[in-house]
Amino acid sequence: MRKAGAVRRGALALTLALVVTGVAFGVRVAADAGSPAPSTAELLGPDYVDIRTVPSGSADPEPDPGSATGTYTWDCGRNSNGHRNTANVVVVPGMPGPAHHVHDYVGNLSTDVSSTVDTLAGGGTTCANGDESTYYWPVLRTLSTAHPGHDGAGTRPDGASASPGAEHFGEIQVPVSLMLTFYGNPRTPVVAMPSLLRATMGDAVAITNGGARAQATWTCSDTPDRRTTRYPVCAPGQRVLRVFDFPSCWDGRRVDSTDHRQHVVFPSAGGGCPAATFAVPRLRLVAAYDIAPGTRYQIDAFDGQRNSPLTDHAFFVNLMPEPLMARVVRCLNSGEACDDKTTPVG
Repeated sequence: MRKAGAVRRGALALTLALVVTGVAFGVRVAADAGSPAPSTAELLGPDYVDIRTVPSGSADPEPDPGSATGTYTWDCGRNSNGHRNTANVVVVPGMPGPAHHVHDYVGNLSTDVSSTVDTLAGGGTTCANGDESTYYWPVLRTLSTAHPGHDGAGTRPDGASASPGAEHFGEIQVPVSLMLTFYGNPRTPVVAMPSLLRATMGDAVAITNGGARAQATWTCSDTPDRRTTRYPVCAPGQRVLRVFDFPSCWDGRRVDSTDHRQHVVFPSAGGGCPAATFAVPRLRLVAAYDIAPGTRYQIDAFDGQRNSPLTDHAFFVNLMPEPLMARVVRCLNSGEACDDKTTPVG
């Protein structure tokens, strides 16, 4: 009898345990069923954001009388000729860079891993107006749908552990359009850039460098006033835009500096240049890409930077012929909207 009672008590305990488990499971299922479905950006990961959730930015400052309010736009193609390599003629002239950090180029056709700024003149150009400057930035890649994307841990598409640099993969995307525009300054007239002036924007090592120098700007073609430092998820039919705004306050003496930044700096929040600097034409480069919503994409980045959008950056070396630079300055200072877009080479 004692044995039978023990069996009945054990069965009762098992039944109660199953009931409690079932209730808990039911509560969890009900909670999951009532939770909102994750957004496309949430599914893609923390580096992505739905552009509709990004607030609009502030408007440009009102210009002062007599300031440079004009614009100058020209066409250097969109790198449809595939001019790419790992060089950085500003930071490490004459040397190749890491194989997993590839740059797209427009402008000067001769820029390669053996180039220095002194070898660029006469190298030909993709720019329709004869501008021989070189403009470059990291390539953008789409990731295979079979692989959810780079997870920051060096994982290969097949899931195996990767050696340093092996996490960089994906099909390089050619911009569907690329716009170069010079703007003036809302406080003063501008002066000409000197030949071989080098300028950079953004920080290729922003993740490990603290982010203070980051200038990454991403948006979508239908929401240009909504800007973010993350990869935007755009509405169907809209393009992903990378906006590169360069510094435009020159010290009047140097064409480069030790950190490639001190000789030409950004204007203040009001648009004016700091004391002892002079306003030069302000370059904005906008690259547009066809990226379908739900597609993972990323830029090439150095190891340790997680292919983060925050590390986006770009460079240029000015080699505009002096008469062309003089035309740019006249357009900006006179308030004209000048357009030298014809047929580029690449």
